[in-house]
Amino acid sequence: MTIKFSIHSAFKLAFLILFLASCTGGLKGGDARKIPANMKERQRKNIEEGRGFSFGKTFNTNQGGEFDFASSNELWRASLDTLDFMPLSLANYSGGIIVTDWYSSGNTNDESVKISIRFLSNEIRSDALSIKVFYKKCSIQESCQILDKTGALANDLEKKILTKAAVYEKEKKSDKN
Repeated sequence: MTIKFSIHSAFKLAFLILFLASCTGGLKGGDARKIPANMKERQRKNIEEGRGFSFGKTFNTNQGGEFDFASSNELWRASLDTLDFMPLSLANYSGGIIVTDWYSSGNTNDESVKISIRFLSNEIRSDALSIKVFYKKCSIQESCQILDKTGALANDLEKKILTKAAVYEKEKKSDKN
């Protein structure tokens, strides 16, 4: 019983020491007179020191990059609009991939399709997308066969996505003017 109690007490003491030590981390060299009173100045100082993040315009042009939302990428928007009739299994903008779930139209119960789109570039051009189309054909006994049929459907999807993306890009440019 005393061993359990002493181990338990040691853990409590170690936790308390770590907790108290972590509380002083923000106070190192913390002269309140050096902290700007103006919120914008504090933000600028934190960003310059690398202690914060910003969406949009940065104060120091040597650091960071530009943060774009998925809605500003015409290829991404066009792909989602083209596949809006299918349930999505995965849509990862930062990873550059969209994968649909298995989908079958109402008239075929034994055949399903799954589409995978990988974004190789943000530019609207024919080699910016890699589209794979998979068919799953099942018999009555629930034995399924999955085939990669990347062909005519993938080409049609690519043309439709690129066309929509070009329209979105044109609209975006005309909105800026």
